[in-house]
Amino acid sequence: MKAIRRFTVRPVLPEPLRPLSDLARNLRWSWHPETRELFQAVDPAGWQAAGCDPVRLLGAVSAERLAALAEDRRFLRRLAAVADDLHDYLEGQRWYQSAEPEPPAAIAYFSPEFGITAALPQYSGGLGILAGDHLKAASDLGVPLIGVGLLYRHGYFRQSLSREGWQQEQYPLLDPNELPLRMLRELDGTAAQVGLALPGGRTLRASIWQAQVGRVPLLLLDSDVEENDPGERDVTDRLYGGGSEHRLLQEMLLGIGGVRAVRAYCRLTGHPVPEVFHTNEGHAGFQGLERIRELGTATAPAQQPEPAPQSEPAQQPEPRVAPHPEPGPEQRAGTPAGPRAPLGFAAALESVRAGTVFTTHTPVPAGIDRFDRELVARHFGDDGELPGVDVEQVLALGMETYPGGEPNLFNMAVMGLRLAQRANGVSTLHGQVSRQMFAGLWPGFDPEEVPITSITNGVHAPTWVAPEVFRLGARQIGAGRTEDALSVGGSQRWSAVADIPDTAIWELRRTLREQLVEEVRTRLRASWRHRGAGDAELGWIDGVLDPDVLTIGFARRVPSYKRLTLMLRDRDRLMKLLLHPERPIQIVVAGKAHPADDGGKRLIQELVRFSDDPRVRRRIVFLPDYGMAMAQKLYPGCDIWLNNPLRPLEACGTSGMKAALNGCLNLSVLDGWWDEWFEPDFGWAIPTADGTATSEERRDELEANALYELLEDRVAPRFYDRSGGIDGGAGQPQRWIEMVRQTLVTLGPKVLAGRMVREYVERLYAPAARAQRTLTPEVAGELAAWKKKVRARWPGVAVDHVEATTTAPVDGSAELGSTLGLRVRVALDGLAPEDVEVQVVAGRVDEGDRITGAVALPLKAAGGPDLEGRWLYEGPLALDRTGSFGYTVRILPAHRLLANTAELGLIAVPSEATGEAAGVLLR
Repeated sequence: MKAIRRFTVRPVLPEPLRPLSDLARNLRWSWHPETRELFQAVDPAGWQAAGCDPVRLLGAVSAERLAALAEDRRFLRRLAAVADDLHDYLEGQRWYQSAEPEPPAAIAYFSPEFGITAALPQYSGGLGILAGDHLKAASDLGVPLIGVGLLYRHGYFRQSLSREGWQQEQYPLLDPNELPLRMLRELDGTAAQVGLALPGGRTLRASIWQAQVGRVPLLLLDSDVEENDPGERDVTDRLYGGGSEHRLLQEMLLGIGGVRAVRAYCRLTGHPVPEVFHTNEGHAGFQGLERIRELGTATAPAQQPEPAPQSEPAQQPEPRVAPHPEPGPEQRAGTPAGPRAPLGFAAALESVRAGTVFTTHTPVPAGIDRFDRELVARHFGDDGELPGVDVEQVLALGMETYPGGEPNLFNMAVMGLRLAQRANGVSTLHGQVSRQMFAGLWPGFDPEEVPITSITNGVHAPTWVAPEVFRLGARQIGAGRTEDALSVGGSQRWSAVADIPDTAIWELRRTLREQLVEEVRTRLRASWRHRGAGDAELGWIDGVLDPDVLTIGFARRVPSYKRLTLMLRDRDRLMKLLLHPERPIQIVVAGKAHPADDGGKRLIQELVRFSDDPRVRRRIVFLPDYGMAMAQKLYPGCDIWLNNPLRPLEACGTSGMKAALNGCLNLSVLDGWWDEWFEPDFGWAIPTADGTATSEERRDELEANALYELLEDRVAPRFYDRSGGIDGGAGQPQRWIEMVRQTLVTLGPKVLAGRMVREYVERLYAPAARAQRTLTPEVAGELAAWKKKVRARWPGVAVDHVEATTTAPVDGSAELGSTLGLRVRVALDGLAPEDVEVQVVAGRVDEGDRITGAVALPLKAAGGPDLEGRWLYEGPLALDRTGSFGYTVRILPAHRLLANTAELGLIAVPSEATGEAAGVLLR
């Protein structure tokens, strides 16, 4: 018989063991070895059965065992030490408290998924894992972050394989009460809720669950509440599921509801109100609209939503739900006491933009959520959310009204960029790709001037470094210094690694490989049983993989551009590599295809069928249900981490960073972070066949051949070279060990999430907070009025005339070191000289007369306006380089509160006639 309801009956912890509850509810245990070891000591067998989840463990441990532990003095001493350590971690001074003068009081960090631990399965892949690492690193550094996401009752799917190797999906129901979560409650004990108004007078309500990630609270909104109708209850059913309207409602709840949840949390806990709002990808972009509503349309604080009475008949309409109250003057700097006058949409937009950071993670337009214009319009305005905010103003923020865009589509990334004064990609190469991808939003500017910077991702080392690696570092420099090096970072090199003996490094690598072999066999056996095999058929699994064989890992999501099956391009050649009599390789593969991606599923099936071949099945395996728990064994146990995407479609690729932190070498296409930091001392670059003339088929063939050649001629020979090195160590691959050492010394400090979060604080969060503080209501109104004036006048702004004089005759050439004197007349159509900056832009020119390596220099106003209203600008241009040289002039809007000169997307350049008259090219 099937139960109609499920819940956990937990034992009551004896008083001496009460600290276990706090330790279990703070997810710091997921990256703190001492806390994990303490819980393992509670019940070693139960710890494994609970999936290394303290909450599940404490829900299952017997009362007798707890009573015994309450009398165990050694255990109680360990418990007290771990509890004291957590208290010091939460209350002590960290890097942030002394990093910046007047840093942001708090930062709200929005993401559709968070990968904190396998015990809280709210992630699908790299975006969520990155978001989780961002929160953990912020906690280690003391950054006052508030994470905001959704609680998916079915999470992301669990993956298994059919007998034929086809991906199958299961969505187990998650009970929040069995997860490391607490419900946010009002002072009277009732559940705190946020509400969204839906078309037709309906209401979407959501409760707020809180996970504690070290020092960082993570708020997760849950629509599965009794007050909602069935359709609304399912809004947060699963990650990346459902049709367009379902996704739109999820993203409205994440953005609009997320801001309201932050306001409720700060009101109830006294947490500082965020000055900066960081949108991790476009899914949460609507948060900016809610903040505009707060500033621009509300004349008094809105009312707290009241839950509909449970006794109310279902057929009666529910009352409309207003958002949570706005923060009072004691919570928000610059907010006057009592009701305030509305700021107006344009001024509110400026204030919101100043305090918003937007991070894009995708290098392909297909990876961005786009909605039909009418669908978005139906959910806003007087019959939907944000009444009082003009629907056309909402739409204007996301519509693709630029060359190459589709004017009827609402683009979430475009809205994210228009609502944020600061934006970034997640690697240097991805920043370049993003500037090209979104260049249409800044017409007239070269892609390199598009205001999207880059901060290369990092990974949270305490989460991803194997305990054995940590202990090796601790023996070298001490546990405290090792912990600081991994979490806080700051050094350029881990020089102490250079003193670790070769033998210790090689023994470590062998131990980690051996652990991976055992993990693979266990998981592979479980997979085959699920596929219908009996124990009598599975004796061969005991011989799968060899702890002394070169081991390659490949694990990630399975979209087509990541090319899961590139290694199968020449199967005979791969088989020879796998079965080489002297230098064999073995490969562990894992990955999930999106449930709607049959193409990705076919790739998985193709690889599974190859790995099922009895000739190679001991040397290549596919492990289903890739997730954090598997990854934490896979990264350390591999010798090589393989990555072969289509360049430049890998935004960053952080899995290779996690592998590198464990001494695994990277073998990768020069994409994402590897393009930025690759050196031959610690890995290999797979040559790419870039170029528009190369077909996809031909490109795959060329790059697969390059991969095989690297494995055959360089990678495998180096791993199996036991000829000895400087110290004459026999039986050890000295040159390989040196590459492992260089990976740790050089790459280790670079790939840390601590380094990444420090960059966000210094380059984006702190400047955003300063800008937001500057934009008082009056200043925001002035800036909005100025932008309106400039946009209205800009069609009349023009470069009228350019003339040049030189210290040497100009006959198509000039001497190095000479100077051009420039005189430029411009029409400003009523704008003042302080409203603009007139620049000369100079540099080398290519065959198409395009300026490369351009340098922009301001010219000075020298007179005007003349009778025709034109202004004169002058300035020198030094000819400081040889070869083809060119210049042009341009006019840009200028204001002290602009983050950059391209912010308005307005530019005026000479007409062809004007340029020719000035002689703009010197050869």
